[in-house]
Amino acid sequence: MAAAGRPRDTGTAAARAGGAVLAAAALVLGAVAAPASATSAPAAVTASTDHQAEDAVLTQAKAATNHSGYTGTGFVDYTNTTGSAVEFTVSATAAGSASLAFRYANAGTANRPMDIAVNGKVVAAGVAFPPTADWDTWADRTVGVTLAAGANRIRATATTADGGPNLDRLRVDAAADTTPPSRPGPPNCSAVGPNGLTLGWGAATDNVGVTAYDLYEHGNKLAEAPGTATSWQLTGLTPATTYNLTVIARDAAGNASPASVAIDCTTTASTDPPPSAPGTPTVSAVTATGATLTWGAATDDQGVVGYEVRSGNAVVATVTGTPPATTTAVTGLACDAPFALSVVARDTAGNVSAPSGTVSFTTAACPADGGVPGSPTALSTGWTIPWGVGWLPDGKSALVTERDSFKVFRLTTGGTRTAVGTVPNAVTTDGEGGLLGIAVDPNWSGNHYVYLMHTAAEGNRIVRMTYDGSTLGGYKVLLQGIKKNRYHNGGRLAFGPDGYLYASTGDAQTSSLAQDKNSLNGKILRLTTDGKAAPGNPFGSYVYSYGHRNPQGLAFDRNGRLWEAEFGDSKRDELNLIKPGANYGWPTCEGTCDVAGMTNPKASWPVNEASPSGIAVVRNVVYMAALRGERMWRIPIDGNTENVGTPTAYYVGAYGRLRTVSKVPGADRLWLTTTNADNNGGAADGADKVFTVSIG
Repeated sequence: MAAAGRPRDTGTAAARAGGAVLAAAALVLGAVAAPASATSAPAAVTASTDHQAEDAVLTQAKAATNHSGYTGTGFVDYTNTTGSAVEFTVSATAAGSASLAFRYANAGTANRPMDIAVNGKVVAAGVAFPPTADWDTWADRTVGVTLAAGANRIRATATTADGGPNLDRLRVDAAADTTPPSRPGPPNCSAVGPNGLTLGWGAATDNVGVTAYDLYEHGNKLAEAPGTATSWQLTGLTPATTYNLTVIARDAAGNASPASVAIDCTTTASTDPPPSAPGTPTVSAVTATGATLTWGAATDDQGVVGYEVRSGNAVVATVTGTPPATTTAVTGLACDAPFALSVVARDTAGNVSAPSGTVSFTTAACPADGGVPGSPTALSTGWTIPWGVGWLPDGKSALVTERDSFKVFRLTTGGTRTAVGTVPNAVTTDGEGGLLGIAVDPNWSGNHYVYLMHTAAEGNRIVRMTYDGSTLGGYKVLLQGIKKNRYHNGGRLAFGPDGYLYASTGDAQTSSLAQDKNSLNGKILRLTTDGKAAPGNPFGSYVYSYGHRNPQGLAFDRNGRLWEAEFGDSKRDELNLIKPGANYGWPTCEGTCDVAGMTNPKASWPVNEASPSGIAVVRNVVYMAALRGERMWRIPIDGNTENVGTPTAYYVGAYGRLRTVSKVPGADRLWLTTTNADNNGGAADGADKVFTVSIG
């Protein structure tokens, strides 16, 4: 805005990485909705045209140039006045529908709504223009309208005393197809066998045409059928397993229908006998957090392809190969704790053997708690937004992602960096989306699997790739259906002591999704390495906990408990102890509140002191990297209780925005990354660093 009355904001909640900046593509408001039929209104324009705000008719508003990033000779300042307005004259080749995209900036914390009128009639009242990061950050707000043939007057009028936002231009374009297909008819199952079935459904309809059907098992896409199909054969299924199946229709514009009703279909039992039970395991090399198990090989008429080490029914380690090894290191166990572990075998048909006998042991005593971080030492420089860190089993090197380049690097503890590949299908959101978290399979030595979370065309995905020690390859989507937006994409991945993959997802700037247990957004998810919902999840789906706004950090303590760091909105950031099925309150609660059924954080901070991202646990202390706070927090856990001591801050303002903190395996040491080259840091590409920090 112009200097009078509205200085550029440099420190409000809207300027933080978790702020409410909204992507243009995600904000579409249909002022005149097209009917869901082939008789929708014709296009009023056939080519995009731009109309600069400073050249329009201004009422109680003025042209200005005191901020950067505008596209013409300036922009319009609405001067904090109710009724201030900008009126454009645009031409339509024919009467029909059109898309109006208002390019605007709005620092501070206030929404600045406006009424949009066409030819003197308000067609969209109180259209929200939410905050952007600052006055130099521009976003689009898109409204669908109907225009008359010839000249049309488009007027945007401020409705509050805050006035409208800074307005750069109006872009008039052909109306996009925003009408999704109808819901497909109820599915049915036929030709059910041990490893496959045929799924049928009723055809969906669309105003333009259905181009594809996506077939899901819970939130996991199993297959894609063409838009002309009403049945499809699913293969590669597991015998004697129940699949919860739904169908979603898509059109050429990418609009997705509501999911069909779900149907449970159970594959038949295999006629192939299961493997024999493995021999009773023996234990060796017991430490405070792990042990090595060795067992007798199972036999099978078609061949054994894998073993699972279990504590009860929970898998704590997996071994694959041809043939698979009969020994493995089991890691991530709680210290000074008793364990009783057994082994089962799997064959090529997916059959599972009876469990072996059980071996019992107690892990070694817990190491001393505490320690404090020393001065950071630069390990590697020349990075641009290093985001995720996934350690390889040798503990001497890790895979590190860069958010906006979509590249993965191998970084050694000696500081040697090597590019290993680029993740396909990754896109940016010009905010917090892109290539995010990474986790290395606990059985990487046998399967070479790595797991990544990234933003794609349709939303956020969790995928599995291979890394053979030199090159990143392969690409398999494990989970889709996680909505994206410019901000609030979550993105952290971590393997738990149970062998399952945990993932954090943001609310995609739609706060209602956090409380919707049928949505994958605003959640901590728990899944298998094949992309299924993990057994024992509290709601029978991928959801492990809910009520999250933008969870960023995940780490397990010595007792196997999951801690999580989370961006608040404008009041409080949080450190939470995650429990299955718990509701962490967003959007009802931010920080501590007294609402029945909602779980309070273990610690919280004002947003200007934190904006937490990654976390790590060393010697029973949580270390939390802070973005806007530009510091690292040390939060001691009170023994084996669920309480924490007084948080203390380190490196305040010394290294800028801190993104990720990760424990170096087998050492009382951390890696700490900066993210000063992101939207809010504003530094040049290559300005970020990876530090090493010793805990003494």
